Amino acid sequence: MVASYSCCVATIWHTLRWKIEVFHKILKSGCRAEDVRLRTASRLTNLLAVFCILSWRAFWLTMTNRIDPKADPERVFTDQELRILDRLVKDKPTAQAQKTLLSHSLIKLARLGVCLARNSDPPLGNETIWRARTIAFEVWAKAERRLFWRFWNEG
Repeated sequence: MVASYSCCVATIWHTLRWKIEVFHKILKSGCRAEDVRLRTASRLTNLLAVFCILSWRAFWLTMTNRIDPKADPERVFTDQELRILDRLVKDKPTAQAQKTLLSHSLIKLARLGVCLARNSDPPLGNETIWRARTIAFEVWAKAERRLFWRFWNEG
């Protein structure tokens, strides 16, 4: 009984190994964590913590889209993010209006920066999501600053 349980646990960890490798690839390539030259361990620890959150977010967006592309985009985006995304990236003309899906919103996000979104393109990958998310974060941060200063000047 113990041997079969440990084999089961080992199998589960082995199946998760590839996802862990992909996460580390995002961390190393997307964040360029190895290029950081900080002088203290505490600063490096803090930066790596932020990089882990950002890497996990890109990985999570990709995996969520692969598991359930027909999900509501509100599952992964805030209302403000969706409004900004709709304003920045216009929908491609179609014969009929469609319900907005998670896959559609992620394609719009990818079109913001690096993806042509052709019908023949493969599903969005981690690198595409990472690049688009980086550009979107800059846009959303600018929008947040504008809202803050508008509120500040009115009050």
